[in-house]
Amino acid sequence: MAARERRIVDPWGERTPYGRGEPWPVRVDTHLAPGVARETVERWVPAASLLHSNGDAMDIAVRKGRIVGVRGRAHDRVNRGRLGPKDLFGWQANASRDRLTHPLVRRGGRLVEADWDTAMGLVAERSRDLLAEHGPSSLGFYTSGQLFLEETYTLAVIARAGLGTNHIDGNTRLCTATAAEALKETFGCDGQPGSYADVDHADTIALFGHNAAETQPVLWMRVLDRLDGPDPPRLLCVDPRATPVARRADVHLAPRPGTNLALMNALLHEVIRAGHVDERRVAEHAVGFDELRAAVAECTPAWAAEICDVPAEDIAAAARLLGGARRLLSTVLQGFYQSHQATAASVQVNNLNLLLGMVGRPGAGILQMNGQPTAQNTRECGANGDLPGFRNWQNPDHVADLARVWNVDPLTIPHWAPPTPALQIFRYAEQGSLHMLWISGTNPAVSLPELARIRSVLSQERLFVVVQDLFLTETAQLADVVLPAATWGEKTGTFTNADRTVHLSEQAVAPPGEARSDLDILLDYARRMDFRDRSGGPLVSWHDPPSAFAAWQRCSAGRPCDYTGLSYDLLRARGGIQWPCTAQVPEGTERLLTDGVPWAAAEVCETYGRDLITGASVDPSTYRTLNPEGKAVLKAAEYLPPHEEPSEDFPFRLTTGRTIYHFHTRTKTGRVPELNAAAPDMWVELCAADAAGLGLAAGDLVEVTTPRGSARGVLRIADVRRGTVFTPFHYGYWDTPAGHRPPEGEPGRAANETTVTDWDPVSKQPLYKTAAARVVLVARGAGTEGGTR
Repeated sequence: MAARERRIVDPWGERTPYGRGEPWPVRVDTHLAPGVARETVERWVPAASLLHSNGDAMDIAVRKGRIVGVRGRAHDRVNRGRLGPKDLFGWQANASRDRLTHPLVRRGGRLVEADWDTAMGLVAERSRDLLAEHGPSSLGFYTSGQLFLEETYTLAVIARAGLGTNHIDGNTRLCTATAAEALKETFGCDGQPGSYADVDHADTIALFGHNAAETQPVLWMRVLDRLDGPDPPRLLCVDPRATPVARRADVHLAPRPGTNLALMNALLHEVIRAGHVDERRVAEHAVGFDELRAAVAECTPAWAAEICDVPAEDIAAAARLLGGARRLLSTVLQGFYQSHQATAASVQVNNLNLLLGMVGRPGAGILQMNGQPTAQNTRECGANGDLPGFRNWQNPDHVADLARVWNVDPLTIPHWAPPTPALQIFRYAEQGSLHMLWISGTNPAVSLPELARIRSVLSQERLFVVVQDLFLTETAQLADVVLPAATWGEKTGTFTNADRTVHLSEQAVAPPGEARSDLDILLDYARRMDFRDRSGGPLVSWHDPPSAFAAWQRCSAGRPCDYTGLSYDLLRARGGIQWPCTAQVPEGTERLLTDGVPWAAAEVCETYGRDLITGASVDPSTYRTLNPEGKAVLKAAEYLPPHEEPSEDFPFRLTTGRTIYHFHTRTKTGRVPELNAAAPDMWVELCAADAAGLGLAAGDLVEVTTPRGSARGVLRIADVRRGTVFTPFHYGYWDTPAGHRPPEGEPGRAANETTVTDWDPVSKQPLYKTAAARVVLVARGAGTEGGTR
């Protein structure tokens, strides 16, 4: 079997076992284009992965002005040379023949080629007209966890201080908003407490709704190497499917979708009942323990078993595993974030580690994981529901400090209400108060819930849609102006992974045709709009990635995410470095919360918090009363049933998710031969008992229907809990074997045709894992189970 075929069939590669406290051994993974020998590579250019949140460091192989492969970087702290399948093969999408190479504008109902001056002139003209006629709130931005830090920060300055709009968010709202909110609710500020190196020291690892094997394959390689070494950690997995993680777990809990909070409350009940609480550390570093203990007093394993349909003895076993840990690493991802009571459930994971004293030490930490490679940057830089530098929009001193950095009047910066989350931005567009929406690096016509509604919103004549992307995606097809963007390997910038590690990714080759970097596009827009600061100088005074990075450093100075000790030269020399990195900590900071909770006091915190049930904001005086000394907050929440439960017409619980071979809506990975062949088409998973009850067999073409719509895929019989149906979300409506959209009214293969327009009250993250559905046969044996599992 060829090496590239092996890395599809066995995506985690060969094991390099190691013991607790030992360094993770190096294993350098390489993939070069057929016919390219290592000695013929002319240059190796440093970069990091842009197809998941792990931040795997790599070098891009260049020959004759083309990317011809990649290799892992052996010395980097994140991956020690390893690469996952999307890392190894994803670079090939850069050279796809259908890349956008010229701007497009809509004329007579059709998108036609135009020059940059025409396209950007239209965008600037429409912006000025709307500002004059309707004001800043008529314009909005929906961006991506794919842009580099320098680009994300520039966009935030343009939106918040240039235009003065509050309507800016990223598609990180779909995958990482709950991570940010959970950290802010507990610790007063965003920023992952833990480190990937905690895997090296942990004796227990708990993965809550986190299929690390497929979403962060290199992190899973690290766990696998510990599991195969001496003194392996014990594993707890919470997931309704028997994922690769679940198959290696000591305890696997498979709750009903939508019941995570009930399960967590029962685990907390057992940990408290059994006397596992580190009461000294809790008293020193947290408030709210008495309230939490009272809230979970009746949440016994037997109580949770009825709600979650998980045996009470399994819940008790999980609690014993957690309570017996001496170094517990807990990780959380979409199984919690995209489900009912998302923030409330994720906060309970924080509570669990705090009660056990498992924060701030090697092997004892929390990773509220990210789903996208630059998700952390959207949060840090203010391109989502935060102000830049983790400043508090409710704190006038924070707003004034940001105004000082930007040299603008504080009233210029919208802070009369929380920044607008993505689904609300689309609702404003639907209602007609938002007249222009600029979408960069994301494909909401496939990734947002209830796609028929989203297509209708984007197709409105009254909405001027700008799309900045690599390909003519489903979203770009609905745009009024399409701007061809450069991508990874074609531009320079930094980005920050899920454990705060900053990497520099450098330009290896020129972008195709007239494509421009996102930074160049935004700088062009700022010049055309002539944004000015209060002294009359240009608001956006930088002109390239290094000067944009320097501007961000000034904004981050003194904040939790302080970058002032970093530089491009330092990142070139050392590889990934974790923030905060300052003159005082020039090596970076591996773990937060090593000595208390530094950003929870009312004067410095990023938020005063929200009610975990209603989402209502806590006012500053209430927060000061609750937390006068600035400690971590142990917040309790009552379990409530999901808003949409199964019924006679829709008897199943639908949950959506990912496969290791694709990223988001397959904009890049669907154009990579190895990755597309591994998972070429949408599929549907049922357990054997449910399939038999419906008279279905593997390979049947089935249709999944909810009250919103339908999608079709080939049936796989899988080890998923009974009463649950699973579909991957990556596949779009035109992304069919025939290469076009199905006829109107005929179901396609986009899972989000079926998902519900509902979101968590705190994080505003859509709920992709709780919907009522039915499954019916379309055709017998119409396909194979397809692809690689």
